Amino acid sequence: MTNSIDTTPRPAVTRHPADEADTVISARGLTCSYGSFTAVDGVDLTVRRGELYALLGTNGAGKTTTLEVLEGHREATGGTVRVLGSDPTDRRRTRPRIGMMLQDSGLAPELTVRESVRLAGAVSGRDDDVDRVLGLVGIDHEARARVAQLSGGERRRVDFAAAVWGTPELVFLDEPTTGLDPSARDELWAVVAELREAGVTFVLTTHYLEEAAENADRIGLMHAGTIRREGRVADLTAGSTTSIRFVAPAAIDDLPLPITRTENDLVVVETDDAQRDVATLLRWAADADHTLARFTVHESGLDDVFRDLSRAS
Repeated sequence: MTNSIDTTPRPAVTRHPADEADTVISARGLTCSYGSFTAVDGVDLTVRRGELYALLGTNGAGKTTTLEVLEGHREATGGTVRVLGSDPTDRRRTRPRIGMMLQDSGLAPELTVRESVRLAGAVSGRDDDVDRVLGLVGIDHEARARVAQLSGGERRRVDFAAAVWGTPELVFLDEPTTGLDPSARDELWAVVAELREAGVTFVLTTHYLEEAAENADRIGLMHAGTIRREGRVADLTAGSTTSIRFVAPAAIDDLPLPITRTENDLVVVETDDAQRDVATLLRWAADADHTLARFTVHESGLDDVFRDLSRAS
């Protein structure tokens, strides 16, 4: 991918949470039901200009339905939703200002890469240069190739090119790096970072939690139709514990720390002061001539928060 972002159409990034003009997405009491089943139950959500907001959720959490409402593909059953100041179902107003990278874009296999991106651009209502966009996302070398000949990762680059055509104000990224190798993932996130500097706002959904942790300003965690937790990674993981694991020596009656639990052959000690307790364990093992096989220290992160959410009722 090359670094050629047209910043002209977009205003500079501003960050004033109380300024309504800076609010790109606003949902209050968003509800969506299918018959007697409520998939989304009173969601409140605010996304500000230039922000990258990651909406993560357990299976069946209501995340997909929420996104469909925000994208204008589905009408809410209740509540209020404004995207870029308008009803998202008013496609005449919102479509030219929004880019979407869906999980399955339905690219026509008989079209070339250039034709596919140009067609998506025409549908968007935004102006751009096809060669500039292909170079931006690193797929220009396959411009004349038909979609049917592309790998999965190459197709995702085409999807990304279509989403950022014309530098939209808001871009939805649904599992954007599926099929990309680590280098291609880094390149995609570099382009996202530059677009954000131009004022573009992103809403991300992904199963790669480390990508959300590294790139998102804020994260919303959905479960059972509601956003259960929201904030920066530091906020979400605050108060989490660190776990120390090792294979227990033959006798651990004199272990200097309380055992939290055992997992298969491993002793697990949870601590809020890893440096102190690791030092204590290592001194004890050295003094008693114990070998602590498979010794590991794991600091709780977003993946642990997500697992706890998955286990919630």
